[in-house]
Amino acid sequence: MSSRDDDLRRITTALEATRGVLAAFTPGEVEHRVKDGGDPVTEADLALNEALHQILPQPGEGWLSEETADSEDRLSRERVWIVDPLDGTKEFVSGIPEWCVSIALAEGGRAVAGGIFIPARDLTIVGAVESGVTVNGEPTRVREHTGLDGIEVLASRSEVKRGEWERYAAAPFRVQPMGSVAAKMGLVAAGLSDATWTLVPKHEWDVAGGTALVRAAGGEVWRLDGSSPRFNQPRPKFDGLFAVSAGLRQPIEQYFQGT
Repeated sequence: MSSRDDDLRRITTALEATRGVLAAFTPGEVEHRVKDGGDPVTEADLALNEALHQILPQPGEGWLSEETADSEDRLSRERVWIVDPLDGTKEFVSGIPEWCVSIALAEGGRAVAGGIFIPARDLTIVGAVESGVTVNGEPTRVREHTGLDGIEVLASRSEVKRGEWERYAAAPFRVQPMGSVAAKMGLVAAGLSDATWTLVPKHEWDVAGGTALVRAAGGEVWRLDGSSPRFNQPRPKFDGLFAVSAGLRQPIEQYFQGT
């Protein structure tokens, strides 16, 4: 078994383990507390974090998770697991079925493998840049386009509520609000939607798994300045991110240049 095969096996095993953890919780009926930054956290977040940590990292590998106190030790590691045990906790607490478990493996700063489990859709999306992506075990790729007419763009539900997507009212694409940036990126990678982006800051754990999967499935991911995202940084946060299906980068960049 190659090292990447082992990585994918660990990712698949970890995502499968989260099913058992989540069985003990009912979305919409879970108590939560508010963290210092204002985000909610539940016992489900913490239990998922523990399950993932037990399965994913091996000796010599780093760890970065929303639910684990950060350590500079990860900065000296070539291989780092970057996870969001429950991306979309606000939706989970509210009973909105738009949340997921997100896993990524970064090597030398690149997100090279990942997995996203979206329980409400029973979708397990796993892949690596060398081998492509599977959805529930079946190979898939991103959709292919030559322009923006009629494509579906998944937008942050919170950003839409704040009015940040009103600027696209006359755009040639269709905007679909949805929670969890990781889930949105997973759907793009799975070929079930066309594009997603956010112009507001996101942590590495929000987007690492989706970045690995979109790229592995033949799509493109880039930062607001046009550069490729690099992971396992001292400040693990991006100013924003685009994730799109094949053929959409140039049309989207041209659209933004004209707005």
